[in-house]
Amino acid sequence: MTFSAGALSPAAADTDFNRWVEGFWPVARDAGVGRDTYRRAFQGVTPDPDTIRLMNKQSEFVKPIWEYLGSAVSDTRVEKGREMLSAYAPQLAAIEQRYGVDREAVVAIWGMETNYGSFMGEHYVVRALATLAYAAPRRKDFWNRELVTALKILDAGHVQPDRMEGSWAGAMGHTQFMPSSWSQYSSDYDGDGRRDIWTNIPDALASTANYLKRHGWQSGKTWGYEVVLPRGFDYEAVDEEKTIAAWSRLGVSRPNGRNFPRPSDDAVLILPAGASGPAFLMLRNFYVIKRYNNATAYALAVGHLADRVRGGGPFAQDWDKRALPLTRSQAEDLQTLLNRRGFNVGAADGRVGPATRRGIRAYQRSVGLIPDGYASVALLERISAGG
Repeated sequence: MTFSAGALSPAAADTDFNRWVEGFWPVARDAGVGRDTYRRAFQGVTPDPDTIRLMNKQSEFVKPIWEYLGSAVSDTRVEKGREMLSAYAPQLAAIEQRYGVDREAVVAIWGMETNYGSFMGEHYVVRALATLAYAAPRRKDFWNRELVTALKILDAGHVQPDRMEGSWAGAMGHTQFMPSSWSQYSSDYDGDGRRDIWTNIPDALASTANYLKRHGWQSGKTWGYEVVLPRGFDYEAVDEEKTIAAWSRLGVSRPNGRNFPRPSDDAVLILPAGASGPAFLMLRNFYVIKRYNNATAYALAVGHLADRVRGGGPFAQDWDKRALPLTRSQAEDLQTLLNRRGFNVGAADGRVGPATRRGIRAYQRSVGLIPDGYASVALLERISAGG
């Protein structure tokens, strides 16, 4: 089987891409993709300029967590989530029963990913993935595998090419599964033989619940708790895991005065914006949400949105909007300065992980600051000035 540039797109400007498509056919064929599917999938396809632009974009802007949460858990999104909870109540009840995942958490991910299906992306997934497999400077094997899996989804008839919409990087459907995640975790809720996360909302919601369950969701438990730290709290305990009973003995409490329902649960204390902002004890389910998107702000937004959809209120404590986070290049500068001052944090890669937070705490202790380990603009300014 061969493809000519004219067969793929009469106006194709990228003959190298067309040649690449021809060369990729044996890979797809060996994975079991039919030749008719391959023809239909690539009919008229050219490289996706948005994918190329976004692939090469290295944004230096970092949205403060309070701004991120303000849009992610807006009153409008909360109200819409409650409407969806009601509209799909029978299906969500069945999904919760089948998978043991709270319906509010499933709806919250739906809201976060596509605003309840109102925007699932405007990119043809095969085009986006083919562009990445062809042009991305890194992770070629990953993009090749995702493209093959997308073609197999088409070949099996789960969706038609004109409905296979997603993000510029190939995340698909109502709850934005990559093709490999679809292959492993998608669910046929209604038993029609198709796992359609694009046009079948119950399939998409069941798929998300299955994803969370398979990654270790603990039924009947929450994601975490907003907490208040006592005066004189030892900030060396930040990022540690202890039982909630142990945290309680250290004076950690809930801001509303309520008791923790399961003192034996393990929880990690995190301060997303340092000691001047809200504090949280995060349970296992928080880290399961992070398997969906490995960002603290995202998982916190999902958990908080789930609580708000359930009827809960906003966080009790305010964010200190002066505690601005660092961009990646600023984080590299901070790491370099910490290393020079003898607070070894490893390579200056701009990623603020446990080693960097330990180094920050050591520096903060040395200059009499609260050792919360938070990498802020104010901290960088202080160490840059020699303080």
